[in-house]
Amino acid sequence: MKLKNVGSNQTEVQRGEITVFYSYSTPVAVFIPGRGALVTSQHYSRTTSKHITQCVARWGATRTEVTQAEIDALAA
Repeated sequence: MKLKNVGSNQTEVQRGEITVFYSYSTPVAVFIPGRGALVTSQHYSRTTSKHITQCVARWGATRTEVTQAEIDALAA
C-alpha cells in the first residue's frame, strides 16, 4: 500500500493495481486499469466534486458513476 498526498485534503492510496482517491477522509473515486475511473454518484460538496474532476483528469481515465457502497467496498 502506498499513500500519496495529491493536494489539500486530497489523498490517493495505491493498493496493488487499484488506486483509491479520498477527498477529505471519504473515498470518492477508484481507478481500476481496464475499467477506468469509478466515481461516487453521491454528492458531498462543491469542493469534493471539484476534487473528483481534478482526480479523473489527472488519471486520464474514462469516468463512470457508481454507488458510494461500491466505492466503499473497493476501498476496504
